[in-house]
Amino acid sequence: MVDSIRSPSCLFDPLRHEPLKAIPWDEGRVRACIGRITAETEARFTPEGWWPPHPRDLEPGEDAELPATSLYWGACGVVWALHHLQEAGAVRLQRDYRGAEGLADLLARNTAWLGDEATAQAGSFMMGELPLRLIEHAAAPLSATADRLADLIAANMSHPARELMWGSPGTMLAALFLHQRTGEARWAELFRNTAAVLWSQRSWSEEFACHYWVQDLYGRQSTYIDAVHGFVATAVPLIHGRHLLDEADWGAWQACIENTVLRTATWEGRQVNWRPVLTPPPTKPLLMQYCHGAPGFVICLADMPGTALNAVLEAAGEAAWAAGPLKKGSNLCHGTGGNGYAFLKLYQRTGDAVWLQRAQAFAMHGIAQTEADAHQYGQLRYSLWTGDPGFAIYLWDCLRGRAEFPTLDVF
Repeated sequence: MVDSIRSPSCLFDPLRHEPLKAIPWDEGRVRACIGRITAETEARFTPEGWWPPHPRDLEPGEDAELPATSLYWGACGVVWALHHLQEAGAVRLQRDYRGAEGLADLLARNTAWLGDEATAQAGSFMMGELPLRLIEHAAAPLSATADRLADLIAANMSHPARELMWGSPGTMLAALFLHQRTGEARWAELFRNTAAVLWSQRSWSEEFACHYWVQDLYGRQSTYIDAVHGFVATAVPLIHGRHLLDEADWGAWQACIENTVLRTATWEGRQVNWRPVLTPPPTKPLLMQYCHGAPGFVICLADMPGTALNAVLEAAGEAAWAAGPLKKGSNLCHGTGGNGYAFLKLYQRTGDAVWLQRAQAFAMHGIAQTEADAHQYGQLRYSLWTGDPGFAIYLWDCLRGRAEFPTLDVF
């Protein structure tokens, strides 16, 4: 077995978690919550203001009256979530939010929000123009939109972030979705070319005997290995798009990914977690959420073929279960819904019903969190990754016993 980090430090901070509420699984209540989130989200929409931002999503100094626009925590993500729920058969919408005029307005607002960085960051998968063009292409697959998407993917190929939110792993994921949607060879070529660039950009850690990437991000260099900015997030498009790679190339990628994941794991007994960055070492208890921690590793890696990661992924699931729901609410990125998706992924990978039961237990707890937050703030949290529409998708997947993480597994 590959040697891994052994540490006496806690795998999670109990102060960031809360006891799981003993609420029995109730399919009727789950369906009602999905319907309530959808109905209230539609009711709060206005063409002039889209959706109001949530106080917990506002950065210091931001205008509380200005709607967010991005895929990650703004109107683009809400539009995607609503239409995904409708296409999955979960709800029926009162209107189409993907009209050309509305998307043009969102694009203009998002460009203004990015400011001087708008051109450089247009290819960002979670923050830029790219996801709006993907939605536009899904609604009306015009050649001009496809050409613009190809330009955005090609231009982002050497982005220095080397991570999912802003960098080329996100645009590689977009190329994969477009290939799945159209079958066109140009998307497969863009996917392979991006993978080749990323391979050439790897760094080697003598300390851990594994590869990693350095991210030039937010004005500094980092060595994230987590599920938004880090190594395992980059693994997502590679794993899902491995059929587009030569057999030898995929074999090399698989060995690289498995080695880094195993050598950077922090074990305590039969549970495991990962540090957010390779270096420097963490000085606090590790985080246990999608964006930083074991749940994100499970979600990003659960579709890896073979058995090399079986033990570490199940140990990561056990650690997420032991930690309990997060106090930050029901959201996907750093909340109960995101951690619950790790259990759905393990159910899909192993077929063991205990993981589905755990996912459903987190779903019921998350419903209670959503109801309490709505009462406290007088509104829902209109966001895909940090709010209630994303959580509604998690509830739907708990009903189906599926694990299609929004915008990573399906777009």
